[in-house]
Amino acid sequence: MSKQICNPLTKYHHGKFPKQKQAAPALQCEMDPIPDCGEKTYQGHGRLEGRKMLVTGGDSGIGRAAAIAYAKEGADVAINYLPYEQKDAEDVAKVIEAVGRKAVLIPGDLSDEAFCKKLVEQAHQKLGGLDNLTLVAGKQTAVEDIMELTTEQIKKTFEINVFSLFWVTKAALGYLKPGSTIITTSSVQAYQPSGNLLDYAATKTAIIAFTRGLANQLSSKGIRVNCVAPGPVWTPLQICGGQPSEVIPEFGKQTPLQRAGQPVELAGVYVHLASEESSYTTAETYGVTGGMHIN
Repeated sequence: MSKQICNPLTKYHHGKFPKQKQAAPALQCEMDPIPDCGEKTYQGHGRLEGRKMLVTGGDSGIGRAAAIAYAKEGADVAINYLPYEQKDAEDVAKVIEAVGRKAVLIPGDLSDEAFCKKLVEQAHQKLGGLDNLTLVAGKQTAVEDIMELTTEQIKKTFEINVFSLFWVTKAALGYLKPGSTIITTSSVQAYQPSGNLLDYAATKTAIIAFTRGLANQLSSKGIRVNCVAPGPVWTPLQICGGQPSEVIPEFGKQTPLQRAGQPVELAGVYVHLASEESSYTTAETYGVTGGMHIN
């Protein structure tokens, strides 16, 4: 029996979202509707059997989808998140363990360089190795007027979105072997920046340059580095200041596919870039944007 072909316009939630707002950091379990991160919809095929993966931002959204997909593909997974997000993280751990893989929960703030080093060391120790860094965690706060954009917010956004990539990577390089992979997460905002996301968009452009440069540096070591650039995806980031609350009902409608993406729709790209299927791919950026161009 052939598998049903789905219309991408209507495959996932395509109506208006209920207007909602949470204080940052938000909890996915309290969103309406709850994002689909592949808990039931992602099907694995053994492509990452025995791998050891570290995912930042793995409690919710895109990071959660990557972590769940990795586990369903046969990997053990350590996830990082903020302490406030413990409930979401525990839910992910249950999904990972239900498919027979090991889940390691490591809460902490990526804007702290010392913690980034500790995070990698704990992940390596508790997983019994380290084969992949999947760097998803990010800070996004919309500010309409540059005159209202504080230095404190700019620094924090860069610390979490950019500086932590340097800190985590430096801590991990002593553990990563030939064949290991690093996957960063940029955004369509690097290519089509919104006026109210100046600091966020700037970090997402920096991530692409970081990815390409690091890929060139590590290629001789047999370590591949690639990037995923999402478009508007329904995650907690959007309802805790990432978007003005008044635009939430129409979130994602501006894309050619006329809806927001669901985190599970990015999972396969992360799996591909972490697996042997992409062994000749490095320094690339994969867009998953609902049709919004990246170039």
